[in-house]
Amino acid sequence: MTQQQRYEVVRQWTGFELRSYQAHVIAEVEIEGSFESAGSAAFRPLVSYIGGRNVEGRGLAMTAPVLQREGDTVDPGSASTSGEVTPSGRGTFLISFVMPDSEVFESMPAPTDARVVIRPVAQEYAVAARYSGRWSRSAFEGHAARLLAAAEAAGFEVTGAPRFARFDPPWTPWFSRRNEVVIPVRGL
Repeated sequence: MTQQQRYEVVRQWTGFELRSYQAHVIAEVEIEGSFESAGSAAFRPLVSYIGGRNVEGRGLAMTAPVLQREGDTVDPGSASTSGEVTPSGRGTFLISFVMPDSEVFESMPAPTDARVVIRPVAQEYAVAARYSGRWSRSAFEGHAARLLAAAEAAGFEVTGAPRFARFDPPWTPWFSRRNEVVIPVRGL
């Protein structure tokens, strides 16, 4: 069974929960493209890294979820660099694999693919809402907007951009997929 990123549920509300995520390490790739295509485009370099294409030739276990968040826009004519997608629907996305709990940043094997970046992530609090369905921008944005409104109504201070968490392989039927919107917040 695939290891899942660890967190502690601090408190639950109707439709979402506050979680405490422990410090962890991610392998991340920055991809230009559409929301829907970014995960597939980043998968090959990330799975190659954990499959042993690194300076040590060491394999690492696959974990869930695969995380996706927006980076800067890639449209040179756009004045925005806040993660907004250009009118063409293209943008820059950061796709991340969470490394197994047993891994620490200092002992991670260096990638041989320059597109893969290894970085530590500090402990954080986040609100999260689970949903099933297709891996589409519209589904993610709708769930993110509802979670953001609910979190703000509950008095949370948002400290980062929403991220999309996908737990299932692509062959899982869309109606059975576990997806989440996760938004960093200041802890209570």
